[in-house]
Amino acid sequence: MASELRTVLVVGTGLIGTSVALALRRRGVRVLLADRDQGAVRLARELGAGEEWDGASGARADLAVVAVPPGHVAAQLLDLQGRDVAACYTDVASVKVEPIEQAARLGCDLSSYVASHPLAGRERSGPGAARAELFLGRPWALCPTEESSAEARATVLRLVELCGANPVEVDAAEHDRAVAVVSHAPHVAASAVAARLADAPDVALGLAGQGVRDVTRIAGGDPALWLGILSGNADPVAEVLEAVSRDLAEAASALRALAGGDGTAGEDITQLLKRGVAGHGRIPGKHGGPAPAYVVVQVIIGDRPGQLAKLFQVCDEVGVNVEDVRLEHAPGLPLGVAEVAVQPAAAPVLTRALHERGWQVP
Repeated sequence: MASELRTVLVVGTGLIGTSVALALRRRGVRVLLADRDQGAVRLARELGAGEEWDGASGARADLAVVAVPPGHVAAQLLDLQGRDVAACYTDVASVKVEPIEQAARLGCDLSSYVASHPLAGRERSGPGAARAELFLGRPWALCPTEESSAEARATVLRLVELCGANPVEVDAAEHDRAVAVVSHAPHVAASAVAARLADAPDVALGLAGQGVRDVTRIAGGDPALWLGILSGNADPVAEVLEAVSRDLAEAASALRALAGGDGTAGEDITQLLKRGVAGHGRIPGKHGGPAPAYVVVQVIIGDRPGQLAKLFQVCDEVGVNVEDVRLEHAPGLPLGVAEVAVQPAAAPVLTRALHERGWQVP
């Protein structure tokens, strides 16, 4: 069975494909790059992701990574296998049932193919947004079929390890239902909220705070790319959105009743909010497993170069590990608030150290 990757062909130099290439290059793997968009290939190459593949050299890769939209995976796989460009193949699309079924219908060799999906990404797209660290510690779903050979399984598993991700073997249909809940439907919901801002009055936008930014952050994705993703997982996503729609409709009805003087209607809203708290609490922590309860220390920070570095230096000096951090800017003012999440026992230590060094801690 294959245990090492010496040469990998990456077809599709967008965010995920280029990030895979950068991660492999960092581990000393030779990477060949291909894309219909020659500009994307050139940029990926200039970023150090690998060398352009001419398709005519005859050199056979250990693995070909198909990083194209879900609806194009099977056709691309058939083409690559027809030219025998690699010993094994995988794809990194965020939908799995459709590519596997299409590959079977087209007559692809399923023994050399293991479908996969790294659950990592950014709001930005294209090779310019790629990072070698994108997959570190992130789950990477592996969806082998009964036909997948032991060599193909081992080769794709090695890819995941080299990229620093955590492999999770899962059935393709179960994968698609899962990502509908944790990725695809949330994107549509975020887009629906963000769409309300398109015609919102300026006064509303002037009052926008971190809450609306958090809720709508993922709505900045490429619509064409997301249409392909949603189309490939339409039924599972629709089921989740229908459930969300029922909750929202019931909440709206309760609010109308509340506005009309029905004080009991508030209980329906409270129950939805409680369910939301419970669901949020089930999101795994940064190392997997139950999310730990952190304490947030708020620090007033100037909007000047080096301020965040100085804040982290204080944390280092007193031995406090920063579990998470986010910044909220004050509109119209040259300052903001850094929210530093730390272990509960570390919060008073950090707060005292910051006070002693002259930082403003609300």
